[in-house]
Amino acid sequence: MGALAAMSGLAGCAQPSKRSADSASSASDSTSQNWLGSEPTISDDSISDTKTADVVVVGAGTGGLFAACAAAESNASVIVLEKGDAPGAVKDDLGAVNSALQKEDGTVIDKDAMSLDMYRYSNGHMNLSLFNRWYESSAETIDWYTNLLKTKNVTMWHEAAIGDVEGSMPHWATGHSPAWPEDNSLSGGKVLSEYATQHNAQILYSTPMVKLVTENGKVTGVIAKDENGAYIKCSASKGVVIACGGYASNKDMIKALQPDVDKMRSSTWAPTSNSGDGIKACLWAGAAMDPVHSAMFFDRCAVAPTDVSGVDTKGSQFWMGSQPWLKVNLNGERFTNEGTGVYDWILHAALNQPNNTYCSVFDSNWKTYAQQFVMHGCSRLYPFENGAPSNHDIPFAEQQLNTLIDKGIAVKADTIAELAGALNIPADTFTATVSRYNDCYAQGKDADFGKESYRLSKLDTPPYYGVRQAGSLLCTLDGIRINEKCQALKEDGTVIEGLYVTGNDSGCYFDTSYPNQATGLACGRTVTFGRQIGKELAQA
Repeated sequence: MGALAAMSGLAGCAQPSKRSADSASSASDSTSQNWLGSEPTISDDSISDTKTADVVVVGAGTGGLFAACAAAESNASVIVLEKGDAPGAVKDDLGAVNSALQKEDGTVIDKDAMSLDMYRYSNGHMNLSLFNRWYESSAETIDWYTNLLKTKNVTMWHEAAIGDVEGSMPHWATGHSPAWPEDNSLSGGKVLSEYATQHNAQILYSTPMVKLVTENGKVTGVIAKDENGAYIKCSASKGVVIACGGYASNKDMIKALQPDVDKMRSSTWAPTSNSGDGIKACLWAGAAMDPVHSAMFFDRCAVAPTDVSGVDTKGSQFWMGSQPWLKVNLNGERFTNEGTGVYDWILHAALNQPNNTYCSVFDSNWKTYAQQFVMHGCSRLYPFENGAPSNHDIPFAEQQLNTLIDKGIAVKADTIAELAGALNIPADTFTATVSRYNDCYAQGKDADFGKESYRLSKLDTPPYYGVRQAGSLLCTLDGIRINEKCQALKEDGTVIEGLYVTGNDSGCYFDTSYPNQATGLACGRTVTFGRQIGKELAQA
């Protein structure tokens, strides 16, 4: 069986701030950068070719391909515009509820309880009608994908982790992941793009969108540049679907909308194609954007013992970073509950610490503790209760740790004092912190920050290990305001006809953080909404 892929990959909204051209310019004035710019003016005589379809999809990635497949299999004519020269990455770890796989292993998720939990995570910004639609439609999407993968001899797994057994932070066992062949002969992008073209969808690669076409307030198509740099116009009789992946690789947008991101990250996993094209095109067409801007971070970035967190520091992947080891600031002090399971909370907490940087420390018993911690989602290093493999396992983590040590990024020491010296933190303070933490472990109670007893670990068996840590940016999560049908909304809440948005270009779902307590929440809503949009447009 192949290894799972490494990345995971989800009523009205709160009253938004304006994200029209004027307000976007205002937001960027603080950084002296007008990230939105002006909508390009392209005359009719500049158009070299015109194409027509029922549905035009912008982006051949996670959301776009699910939308294209759904529309095409329902006999709609489909054109997909992809700026890259191949299908984009289709993420794994897809969140769903009541799938056939979940029914097989007896997983039951209470809708009301999960809805309330997600509403709390979003501070009320989540459109609960969107949550309801995901909850009610995700099983059909995942079951469809599972059956498609079976035709390729690829197994879909449900990650049936119990999660936080003491219940302080509920884990929702929603994750589904394909076990791809180890030879990389198949991927989600390959399987879905082939399926779409087999159903007569036309995918135009190296064809980036330039702008949307509007007529009397309705979106009727897209102007793009073909592989030769010529303008083409793709008209859509039923609708345009925007699925471009957000703006994690647009430095100007990040600085203007999420300035703390650059303090927390020392690596970025997002592809360069995630440059905000879809969001900007929607804003030019009159759509409104989320009032709160959000990003998905992993606490799995290691920096050298002399470096600190920040966009100017080059970091390395450290998959064990999400494990709830003892974590201390650069003064050698413990500063938070490391066991929350929400990957970016430790990064947010570190913003209040020296140089936004912290250290994870553990001893030679780390393999035993990693199993005791009962992690879920892509942070888990052991198989799930139903036999589903973890994204990465203990041998992978050990090899990565040894590589980081060889490179002088992670450190290894025979004593706690030596470990402090190698990490360049005060030995006396750090030694006292370790002693206090060991006492908490012995007592089975974290009297300082309330971490669950099963996520405590003791540092008493050399050699000892330590890593300075920062964050890895995966994607942005804020986008265009949408209703339960994924139609783009104006500032006054009215619909922009003909314009649909899914994935990281869409909003009304997250606030500041990514609640990975529900594995695959972001990718799950992306594929579910993409499929629902495609089906409904085909039937329109």
